[in-house]
Amino acid sequence: MRLLGCVLLAVLLTACQGGKEREEPTMDMQQAGERAEEILDGTMAAIRPPVTWSYGNPSDTACSTGLNEPSGTTTVFRSRNITTVVSGQRRDELLKQVRQYWEQQGAQGFTVHSGKGMPRMRARTADGFAVILQVGSIGNVFIEAGAGCVEDSAMTYPAGTPGLPGGPDEPDLRPREHSPYWSVTGS
Repeated sequence: MRLLGCVLLAVLLTACQGGKEREEPTMDMQQAGERAEEILDGTMAAIRPPVTWSYGNPSDTACSTGLNEPSGTTTVFRSRNITTVVSGQRRDELLKQVRQYWEQQGAQGFTVHSGKGMPRMRARTADGFAVILQVGSIGNVFIEAGAGCVEDSAMTYPAGTPGLPGGPDEPDLRPREHSPYWSVTGS
């Protein structure tokens, strides 16, 4: 999970700086966090039949100039961990449903890697947010949404966010809820 966070951060930071002049942020950290939560809430609601999920660790990382000088901007992303067991036989269906929802919302530039047992999908929303679905090594599924280099500001988080007051110390990563549809293992 930490490795994926680093990879996502690198992708978002590259998008911030990527060889051309960086555009000025159109939103602040609070607005970006709220928009990421909207994207994730909509994505989770689009999955049918519904799955159970928990909040993942939020990430906010300061952006910098090419000389590691602070830029007054921060990369923000939020995540959801699906706690329903999604069997190998149902993973393609999950990716299909999520992709259809993201496309309906205007996402483009999809890249899909059908890695053996650990597929992932990435796209960019019409308003510039990166959206990612990835299956981890233990079959856990997590979905992330984030924006690179938005204007620094104070932030609030949903109740139950890991590592924050009122939330668990660590995110719930292990799928344990069984579903007659998503957890099927037979043919």
